[in-house]
Amino acid sequence: MDLKIPDTLHVDAYQMRFANVADVDLERLHALSIAVGWPHRAEDWQYLRELGHGFVALDDIDRVMGSAMWFPHGEHFATLGMLITSPRLQTNGTAKWLMQRVLAECPGMGLRLNATRAARRLYRSLDFVAQQTVFQCQGEARKPLDTTDLPAGYEIRQLRPSDLEAVIAFDAPGFAFPRPVHLAKLFESSLCYGLFQREELRAFSMSRAFGRGYVLGPIAALSAEDAIAVARPHVDAHVGRFLRVDTHVEAGPFASFIQQCGLPVFDTVTTMTLGEGVDYGAIGDENGALFALASQSMG
Repeated sequence: MDLKIPDTLHVDAYQMRFANVADVDLERLHALSIAVGWPHRAEDWQYLRELGHGFVALDDIDRVMGSAMWFPHGEHFATLGMLITSPRLQTNGTAKWLMQRVLAECPGMGLRLNATRAARRLYRSLDFVAQQTVFQCQGEARKPLDTTDLPAGYEIRQLRPSDLEAVIAFDAPGFAFPRPVHLAKLFESSLCYGLFQREELRAFSMSRAFGRGYVLGPIAALSAEDAIAVARPHVDAHVGRFLRVDTHVEAGPFASFIQQCGLPVFDTVTTMTLGEGVDYGAIGDENGALFALASQSMG
């Protein structure tokens, strides 16, 4: 996309300008997300800044009025997220101005994002295509009633640093691209479990502190039953605490398990793509499928 994006934007009686998200105090970014009801803590902003890039919109007196970020996964693919504008600026072109600035930084790349209802029209105007619904399931975790013994030869254990290479390879088909940098970063800050059939990885899961409590994801598995097996120890670890799962799975055993764990659907967003071959892999393929996202911004 060969666009000349103006460095400033006139809004009402004042002028806004771009600034690098890395140069803005975390407290000011946190205040922006709080203003629109997003759960991100200052620590969550910092995590995203360490993995991605972005811009904020500053007004004449340096207030942060909006943000947009992108997260490269190799040279040819990126996810987009953290598109936020102050409520009074949502309909005056600020969001489109920020998005066009981000798109100008990603020429020729395949792109994927998760759109709120309010933002879908904007993304459609930029040629993004809707692909799937993401169900944001959350609540106070409770221990599910049913338990299933693992088949002979199967084992669930916490992942070790030596397992990271296998996790990266297993994750790639479901995510659609390898994401070694992101998974290595998640590995450092997450509780991680793997399901093994002898020495072969069949599923993995991660959970970490986020927002109001904890987020469970990513989860990648060869089957719904395997996904449930690696999700269960995280639910057990967080019983009585706020837990969130973002999943494309609407029905079936995995969706039922999430509901039984006290995590009803709270909201939905729409996965949208720009470019060929950037949608998620399908559940039911011979390769591992993604049953839960790491986050709506990172996928």
